[in-house]
Amino acid sequence: MNASGVLGAYPEHLEILYRFGVSALVTKTITLEPRAGYEPPIVVELECGGLINAVGLSNPGAEVLPRLCAKARELGVPLIVSVGGFSDEEFVVVASLADESGASAIELNLSCPHAPGTGIEIGSVPEHVGSLVKQVVSVVSVPVIVKLGLCDRLVDSAGKALEAGAKALTLINTVRAMYIDVYSMKPVLSNVYGGLSGPPIHPIAVRCVYDVYREYGCDIIGCGGVYDWRSAAEMIVAGARAVQVGTMLARRGRELVEEILSGLRRWLEEIGCKTLDQVVGASHRA
Repeated sequence: MNASGVLGAYPEHLEILYRFGVSALVTKTITLEPRAGYEPPIVVELECGGLINAVGLSNPGAEVLPRLCAKARELGVPLIVSVGGFSDEEFVVVASLADESGASAIELNLSCPHAPGTGIEIGSVPEHVGSLVKQVVSVVSVPVIVKLGLCDRLVDSAGKALEAGAKALTLINTVRAMYIDVYSMKPVLSNVYGGLSGPPIHPIAVRCVYDVYREYGCDIIGCGGVYDWRSAAEMIVAGARAVQVGTMLARRGRELVEEILSGLRRWLEEIGCKTLDQVVGASHRA
């Protein structure tokens, strides 16, 4: 899948992602009302291969949901709507609207590291995670996925989400970071802080998937720094049943998707397995 934040705000974005060859489409995080996000600069490209971004959850608001869901139906691909909010009530309302519009599943964004009042500020408090997920699950008919970010209580938050009815977890989002220009001696991003993505965070994401799978054996979508078939395979043997790609998908598009899929097929043949199911969480059995 594409990771939320890589296109996905408008129907034409879904068309582009579909042409990349992904198996499911993930929208940009949608809030009840439109959000303009932060003023530029909002992205810094790093020499180490990663990005730091602070977009500010810019999106067209929940009014776009019927059009997004209609486009996904036209394309014949499952649509996961990423839902954001600045109160429990907003999460519940947007999730309900996504369900009514025909979403295949809902992904609660409890992981964004640079939007005050939402995201990781909720996801790092296990009790709040459990309460919010329970409220959303009670009003929708489609599966609820909870996207959690790097925090000290990640495993506890994952447990509370599952107890409350989450069908799967997406692990992780970007990692809070910043970039300072050494000549101006000022932070480059308008928001000062942003989220680090891309290959530099991959080992962190793998560790998070591993820890949560070891504790709960649950369905996990691995997200964070996947850049080729081997890094995708690493997520899978750590415990992920599916993989999302963000930074490198934005850079390489369909070429990357084809490379990952063909590489995984060759790998399965080499290790004598017929399906990915056989290797999900294999590192825990080795």
